[in-house]
Amino acid sequence: MKKKKRWLEISPPRLLVLGFAVIILAGTLLLALPISSRTGTPTPLIDAFFTATSATCVTGLVVVDTGSHFNVFGQVVIISLIQLGGLGFMTMATLVALLLRKKISLRERLILQEAMNQITMEGIVRLIRKVVIYSVCIQAAGAVLFTIRWSFDFPLWQALGLGVFHAISFFNNAGFDLFGGIYEPFTGLTNYVGDPFVNIISMALIVLGGIGFIVISDVIEFRKTRRLSLHSKVVLSTTGLLIMIGAAVIFAFEYTNNRTLGTLSLGEKLWAALFQSVSPRTAGANTVDIAGLRQATQFFTIILMFIGASPGSTGGGIKTTTFTTLVGAVLAMIRGKEDIVLFRNRLAKDRINKAVTLSMFALLLVVGVSMILSTTEDHHFLMILFEVTSAFGTVGLSMGLTPDLTLVGKLLICLMMFVGRLGPLTLAYALQPKAEKELYRYPEGRIMIG
Repeated sequence: MKKKKRWLEISPPRLLVLGFAVIILAGTLLLALPISSRTGTPTPLIDAFFTATSATCVTGLVVVDTGSHFNVFGQVVIISLIQLGGLGFMTMATLVALLLRKKISLRERLILQEAMNQITMEGIVRLIRKVVIYSVCIQAAGAVLFTIRWSFDFPLWQALGLGVFHAISFFNNAGFDLFGGIYEPFTGLTNYVGDPFVNIISMALIVLGGIGFIVISDVIEFRKTRRLSLHSKVVLSTTGLLIMIGAAVIFAFEYTNNRTLGTLSLGEKLWAALFQSVSPRTAGANTVDIAGLRQATQFFTIILMFIGASPGSTGGGIKTTTFTTLVGAVLAMIRGKEDIVLFRNRLAKDRINKAVTLSMFALLLVVGVSMILSTTEDHHFLMILFEVTSAFGTVGLSMGLTPDLTLVGKLLICLMMFVGRLGPLTLAYALQPKAEKELYRYPEGRIMIG
């Protein structure tokens, strides 16, 4: 009875942390087995742990090439971890419960609310149903379209495998790919830099996975309701603006760079610039060599990765809504306004405080880990900062540092991926002692700012 009571006392954030940790450990054991590698030899435990963490946290950073190192069994394990990590183990558990016609308890609804980053529990089970339906439909459509395209280049069974794997990987913003086993290791989608079909389908999956399921639901039901929520308006406008600005900046910076866009035709330049602007939305796929980008472009990509995707999605980062709130706060202060107003709606003070807290927490974490790695890894600081931000944003883009990481470096990057997937605040809530209600408040004081 005491054991049951203790289990029930575990807070939703702690249960989420524990659940993801269990999935990662299970994935590590499976990927370390000889039956997971092409050579039939065991994968080093730290490499299996890194890969399992990257897959579960839908990041895409790899120390061994997925396509050339792992066989079909290993690749199935990885894509299963991506699906579990992307949708969340609680979403999958709820789906099973719904199929078995079991009632969802209040406690389970609280955990789902935390997992989906929702403000209230209202309609949470209905949202989970939508999440599953939308995910299955979008990924199935992506798999079919990819299969049709790659059936022109490969046997049908291989095209089908590639289609399913990459549809799941891109929709969940994981960034894992199998083309290292077909072309050269760690090549990504560089062989399809000018292919409109592959580019469009990949970017569509990435964006749909990154804007969040609430926004997808809002857009689908727009015909009936004729309205979008404030959240959806902010997410769609910010995402669109970041993609357009990102594509323009990358196109301008890399236009004459022979290591990236310089040798491509104008059409291929446009596709490559657009793709590399969408990818930092936490997808991690690439059609050009990331290490070949100019330093200005690499730093700009770091900013995009730090912002990341949107709440309630499969992506990481501080999120588009947080970024918009911060920008709104700055503009309101410059204009001498007291309130942040977005689309004729005033933001609540607790939302602003949460945005500032999350951003500061994330910034200190990225800077702190980058400083530590700069002492353990013999590489340029920009390269280290890029890798750390990519891990935190669960992006998966890399300048080539990941395979050369030391043991300490691999463990720290794993930690960043874990924090990035769960969210810094969720992890902070999970680690903090039980909060006690304050019986008094201190008098208000004023300090000079700026």
